Amino acid sequence: MTVTNSYSRQPTKLDYASPTQFKFSIIKLPKVEYFCTAVNIPGCSLTSLVQPTPFKDRPLPGNDLSYEDLVMTFMIDENLENYQEIHNWLRGLGAPDGYAEFLALQQAGNDRFPGSVNAVSSEPGKVKYGAPTEGAIYSDATLTVLSSKNNPVAELRFLGVYPVGLSGLNYAQQENDIQYLTASVTFKYDRYDFATAVGAGTTTITHT
Repeated sequence: MTVTNSYSRQPTKLDYASPTQFKFSIIKLPKVEYFCTAVNIPGCSLTSLVQPTPFKDRPLPGNDLSYEDLVMTFMIDENLENYQEIHNWLRGLGAPDGYAEFLALQQAGNDRFPGSVNAVSSEPGKVKYGAPTEGAIYSDATLTVLSSKNNPVAELRFLGVYPVGLSGLNYAQQENDIQYLTASVTFKYDRYDFATAVGAGTTTITHT
């Protein structure tokens, strides 16, 4: 029989997490992150296998881990610049007017990621030398969780982020009070990792 000491297993930090204490940054969308008002930590799930037996079937852990979508809500600036940032990213990925739009998306980030144009075919969906995890097509994002004193206590780093949906904007002159416009953008990504701050300028990556 396993004996555990319940006293030594008690938590040492009893403060509750506040939903308003966070910062979100995404490399490819500098004008959007400044107006971010809400973002989620996506859930994840693991597939389950079943081992048949003559008696009761045994559930076993599978090996396919899937993540929910990353959803961010942001205020719209007066000139719609941050809204256009995401729209242009989606437009480049979808390339409704031809491959030139996809090529323009690659070239737009070539100053920050010089290999992004050469590493990927100029046609959507066709990989030349292997899909990159960063570049003009993808981006990285970081969600920083803050303490009640606005000190960083944890980081979530999203890898290979790209948008798949952008909500619309509704204008109306019948509104009694001004409700400033907001929009939500839905992202897909490869995975996210936890990075817990352990000191000034240092972090430790913890894979979960």
